[in-house]
Amino acid sequence: MKLGNIVKWAIIVFVVWWIVQQPAHAAHLVHNIGNLLSSAANGLSNFFTSI
Repeated sequence: MKLGNIVKWAIIVFVVWWIVQQPAHAAHLVHNIGNLLSSAANGLSNFFTSI
């Protein structure tokens, strides 16, 4: 088995464990990532509108 596959599966297992153990923190993180992406898209839109 390649090291990359082991690392990939370890990350997947850790993320699933974290979601099960602390769902509120996981939801908060996803919400913050959504806000970040929305703000970035809004900023790009404003930039290109002003050109």
